[in-house]
Amino acid sequence: MKFLVLISLALALALTGGCKPKPKEIPALQRKEAANLASEAQFAVALRDYARAEPLFEKAAKLCPDQGDYWVNLGVARKRQGNTAGAKQAYESARKAFHDAFELDEKNTDAALQEVYTLALLGRADDARKTLERVRKQAPDDREIRLFIENKQLDRILEDPAFKDIAL
Repeated sequence: MKFLVLISLALALALTGGCKPKPKEIPALQRKEAANLASEAQFAVALRDYARAEPLFEKAAKLCPDQGDYWVNLGVARKRQGNTAGAKQAYESARKAFHDAFELDEKNTDAALQEVYTLALLGRADDARKTLERVRKQAPDDREIRLFIENKQLDRILEDPAFKDIAL
């Protein structure tokens, strides 16, 4: 009898303990609204009106917190206005969104490379390199990651003057 209880307990722990919580599903209408806001914000950025773009990107990011691009764009808008603390918060939210996207689907190596980019934006180049190495081990046959590493893309990004303007 004790044996059956132990097996049942072990099975219950195995089925529930190692599971990641499923992300909250975002309705399609909400995603469309966020995309419209982001599009309007991109227009404002094209006009260099970062004060107008920031609240639009913020609304889009809050509607779809799993979209790291919205967070990155929010961070850039904040950085352009001199709000370094706000940019840091947005970049960190972007990093988390990209990290979570890759954890949910390890074939989504674009998300992993975006996480590397966001770590570089945060001024965490060493963490970016470690993440890149971890991703390479997780997806050793991925051509995009291999080329990114072989072409020293991270070093190129870090040296780019335009990147330095938006990085912390």
